Amino acid sequence: MKKSVTKSARDSKELKNFSLGEAQTVYPQTYSPQVLEAFANKNPGKVAWTSLICTEFTSLCPKTSQPDFAKIYINYIADHKMVESKSLKLYLFSFRNHGDFHEDCVQKICDDLTVLMNPKYLEVMGEFTPRGGIAIYPFAQSSQKSYRAFAEKRLLEYAPGRYSMPLSKLY
Repeated sequence: MKKSVTKSARDSKELKNFSLGEAQTVYPQTYSPQVLEAFANKNPGKVAWTSLICTEFTSLCPKTSQPDFAKIYINYIADHKMVESKSLKLYLFSFRNHGDFHEDCVQKICDDLTVLMNPKYLEVMGEFTPRGGIAIYPFAQSSQKSYRAFAEKRLLEYAPGRYSMPLSKLY
């Protein structure tokens, strides 16, 4: 049986540039992709799925300025970088006063995370609360060349709710 190799914990040098644990968290008031932070993936040769779920996403309708509410699901297979979760929280919060259509918000999140991490595979889904009797569930994805077949399969199999999780499993 092959022995498992466990890497050591992160040291203070690796963590010094993160805003974690600051006395006061500053929440951006406008769309702020610059707050996103990444850290080195200690296992870039492995295939590991990461799911991040934001149950309190808000943005504004660009036409009426009414608030839109959604659950945002982010699934990715990291390459050399991973997104730091507090920075992701602040980034998603920055959409609170941002006026954009649901589909544009989801695509923007996908694009910004792709620029930040260049993951092997990334998908972002939004489950927006119905307004006017219409629920909108946008899906966006990106992939490196070696994951294109996987991305195509995921896209072809996508249906609203298929890749998300019931909230009862979150809490």
